Formats: sequence, structure tokens, C-alpha cells
Amino acid sequence: MVALKVEDVRSFTSKLFVKEDFDRFLVKEINIITYNSFTIDGHVRQGYYTQEELEENRIEDFSSWKMLKPLCFSLIKGKKLPGSFHIVLSLAPRDVEKFASSLGTGIDGSQIQGLYLNIRYEDGALYCITGTLLNFFTLDKTLETEWDNAVKAFMRSHEIVCT
Repeated sequence: MVALKVEDVRSFTSKLFVKEDFDRFLVKEINIITYNSFTIDGHVRQGYYTQEELEENRIEDFSSWKMLKPLCFSLIKGKKLPGSFHIVLSLAPRDVEKFASSLGTGIDGSQIQGLYLNIRYEDGALYCITGTLLNFFTLDKTLETEWDNAVKAFMRSHEIVCT
């Protein structure tokens, strides 16, 4: 796990809420505090979509950030800054599988419960914190270290300055 402090909050929030930089991620949960506290559970409700819609639109167990982003943006935009927000993004299962196989650690994508990016804004500061969750116990931290490095590389490639 690594905590990265975002230096330019305005630029980051533009990339998060307006542009497409984070659209490939899935949403585990969202909590936005403005004039009310808004909480979104990213789980897609079973039975809401037909099997055809699920396959055609490649809908996962969790909603995509691309789908929920306009709703979240509508909650934070305005003259006043939000009190805080916390967004837990997850790498999509197909991307987890690719990531795991590229490492050569012997950890299969099915053994990884999640690769997460926690975005937390409070008191004018914004932090991105990585997280990994496996279906088994291991002392090997290779996956965690590589995920930390991948997130740092993602930030650099999207011109997000972090310390």
C-alpha cells in the first residue's frame, strides 16, 4: 500500500470527474459530502439488466466509473467545494487477470479479490491510496509492490503530480 498526495487538486478532479482518465475503473463505493451525505454502493443490482444487456454492454458486478461519473460530478459541482469525498475504484476483473499474468508471480487473477485505488479528499487535500486484496494469505508482497508501481506509472502517464 502506498499513499500518494496529489499536488494539483483542481487538475486531478478535472481528470476524475470530467475527462476520461479513470473511466476504465469499476466503482466499489462512493461517499460524497456536500449539503447532504451521499453514499453509492457500486454493486450492480442482479436482475436489473437482461443477460443480453449484460453481455452487449460488458457490464460487470460493479458499475463503471464512466457510468457513475456524471452523477457524482453533479453532486460536487457548484460554487462551494465538497466537504469531502471518498471513492473506491477497482481494476476490472479482465484487467486484473492481465496484470496478474504479466507479473509471473504464480498468482492467478482468480486469486485476487481486488486491486484498488482509494481516492480521498478532505480538508483541501487529496490522497490516492493503493490497496490489494487476495483470496489467500501470503508473505510475498510482489503483487502489492507491482500494483503500487502500476498506480504511480498511471499517475505519471496522466500527468498527475503526486508526492
